[in-house]
Amino acid sequence: MIPNRVVVTGVGIVSPLGLDTESTWKSLLSGQSGVGPITAFDTEGYGTTIAAEVKDFEPEGLLGRKEARRMDRFVQLAAVAALESAGASGIEITPENSARMSVMIASGIGGIITLSDQVGVLENRGPKRISPFLVPMMLPDMASGQVSMMMGAKGPNYSTVSACSSAADTIGQAFEAIRRGDVDAAFAGGSEAAICPIGVAGFNACHALSKRNDEPEKASRPFDADRDGFVLGEGGAVLVLESLEHAIARGATPIVEMTGYGSSADAHHITQPAPEGEGAARAMSMALNQAQTQPEEIGYVNAHGTSTPLNDKYETMALKSVFGEEAYKVPISSTKSMTGHLLGASGALEAAVTVLALSRWAIPPTINLETPDPECDLDYTPHMLRRGRIRSAMSNSFGFGGHNASLVFQEFEE
Repeated sequence: MIPNRVVVTGVGIVSPLGLDTESTWKSLLSGQSGVGPITAFDTEGYGTTIAAEVKDFEPEGLLGRKEARRMDRFVQLAAVAALESAGASGIEITPENSARMSVMIASGIGGIITLSDQVGVLENRGPKRISPFLVPMMLPDMASGQVSMMMGAKGPNYSTVSACSSAADTIGQAFEAIRRGDVDAAFAGGSEAAICPIGVAGFNACHALSKRNDEPEKASRPFDADRDGFVLGEGGAVLVLESLEHAIARGATPIVEMTGYGSSADAHHITQPAPEGEGAARAMSMALNQAQTQPEEIGYVNAHGTSTPLNDKYETMALKSVFGEEAYKVPISSTKSMTGHLLGASGALEAAVTVLALSRWAIPPTINLETPDPECDLDYTPHMLRRGRIRSAMSNSFGFGGHNASLVFQEFEE
């Protein structure tokens, strides 16, 4: 059986740079940082006091007050992004097609804000005061579940959890389901909201976060010699993926085509990537092979680029391993330099950015790349956006536990 071609027909984003796709994209191209002092809680005594928060987010107006109050923040972010993606796509779910419509929205951590708050209630007010919505609000699958209910989509519905590769793996799984013909379309992406006391304290305890508190806008500096850790971010992003046949039948206009997905494991360490990026390189090669794309055909790589010492170094080595001499020619950028690290949602936001870069012929910069690291010597598109036609692009995501995922998108051709 010939696999179905898979196209992207809609994008929805809620990020530290904007509450929708267009405002986020505009901020990315201008090199704007979304990082600032944490406002969600009192950070006195914390080693890190900065994050990339979603600002002025008021989900009640879009979701309804009652519904929004029964959702953790990560679910609210996913729901709003999904609504935007549906509107952009023009897709309609009916009783007749609902069983062929899938929702796959990932979260690496789930409702940690709700869980943290309710632990406080338990300690201060006792077990009888715990919210009956605690469990359904904290489950990582609930973004996918709530969006499914909101949209009326009755096809496969689940959330992958592979740390910071979660959303990329979810998009990959949705892609495969459509290729096989299991479903006609899918809302695929991720969301995360972990900017809370236990979230920040936990990542500080494993020495993962930047402590550049005096210069928050300069704290996330992927591939820079002075990088000292990632900046915690939050947000959600959802793509509408469809079989080409389904998109054409309903008169939709494809934005780009998705052609490749690769996934691998390091089997090495709970937090550190495998030496020389061996696992990451295998994921990239798998994605390129499935896409039937040669390394020299890739016109842009949205790097995982976390601003941590080992990740940036080993991702650079992995790119050299896969691309050879072409690695020095392909434009690469880490948009985490502006958005911070959305953990399990990062792969969704960065896949969305990759789709926009490919379709709009513009590569967002890597900001804060001021002191080149000799071990990170590729073209990271420093400081300024770059314009020009892009025919194929790749998005990389790597996670704690040794998870690696790579996605390939191409210009849509009839």
